[in-house]
Amino acid sequence: MHLECFHQLMHEHRSIRLVLLLARTPRAGQGQGLSRLQVPALPRPQGGRAPQMGYRLWSVRQGPAGTGGQGQPRGPGLRARLLITALCGTGLAGVWLAMRAEKERGRQRRRTEALRQASVGQGDFDLLDHRGHARCKADFRGQWVLLYFGFTHCPDVCPDELEKLVRAVRQLEAEPGLPPVQPIFITVDPERDTVAAMARYVQDFHPRLLGLTGSPEQVAQVSRSYRVYYSAGPKDEDQDYIVDHSVAIYLLSPDGLFTDYYGRAQSAEQIAASVRRHMVAFRSVLH
Repeated sequence: MHLECFHQLMHEHRSIRLVLLLARTPRAGQGQGLSRLQVPALPRPQGGRAPQMGYRLWSVRQGPAGTGGQGQPRGPGLRARLLITALCGTGLAGVWLAMRAEKERGRQRRRTEALRQASVGQGDFDLLDHRGHARCKADFRGQWVLLYFGFTHCPDVCPDELEKLVRAVRQLEAEPGLPPVQPIFITVDPERDTVAAMARYVQDFHPRLLGLTGSPEQVAQVSRSYRVYYSAGPKDEDQDYIVDHSVAIYLLSPDGLFTDYYGRAQSAEQIAASVRRHMVAFRSVLH
């Protein structure tokens, strides 16, 4: 009798183990399953009593595959986060660049207005170019002009500044779509800088560089108009002398108005960039 009970219990034990082992793997879509199962070994019968069997079952919550066992929805992937970050960064950079450009345009407008109120370059002038043709300020209306005052016997400063001026002109000439810039050189030494002397001098710089000269009175008038200081020094035994003068390159707009100026510290690249900005922002005040 005891032997028959024992065989029956063994058969039931094997069936239970099979069911529990199958239950360990959760079905698709289920959020929980059996993760730990302990089945004690079946003891041998002693004293004619049926064996006592105990089963302990632990279960833990499991989420869908790939959720780390927590059952919580996944957030944006790494690529999505990087894309969002890049888009936000691009948008902020665009806003910053637009604000910077607007700030620069506002600064330039204020500077241009302040220079206009300084009344530099007001009035007309009557001079002769290096070909002997009469020239006045109205002849350059509708053109951008870079203007420099100096003299042909200048040992170093004037050649350096004129070379810088024509380099800026060449840089602007190389950019398609920009209007031409007329370079002009006005002497502050009318005694020695005749039409012929100016013709010999300007040909060494740029084919479109225009040299202007005139009588001492005419030169004094145009110099005062642009607030150019000049003073001839004492003559040496060879009747040679140096003319001390202010050094600046002037920018005139197509309206013939003084728009900006550049000192010795500015490079040709900086001058070209400034002229380019003025061209973009230019709105005629004469129409």
